[in-house]
Amino acid sequence: MSKDKAHNEKFQKLLIGKTISRCSYMTGKEAEDFGWYKRPLIIEFSDGSMLIPQMDDEGNDGGAGYIAGLKGDEKEMTIYTIS
Repeated sequence: MSKDKAHNEKFQKLLIGKTISRCSYMTGKEAEDFGWYKRPLIIEFSDGSMLIPQMDDEGNDGGAGYIAGLKGDEKEMTIYTIS
């Protein structure tokens, strides 16, 4: 199995079907605990798991997100970090 296919299957099983229950920006205290300067949007799911964007694979700081394929006036949007 290719690496792409293995990763696709892993994350599809992990994410497909989840229900978002809450979205909020990381608090200053949480960012400090992570050693981060940028505070990303945290997407919380109904099962208690969370998706927290990072700037890189090593988790060196909070990261932005990008949403494409939106309907209406805005077809795309960046979910920015705050400090």
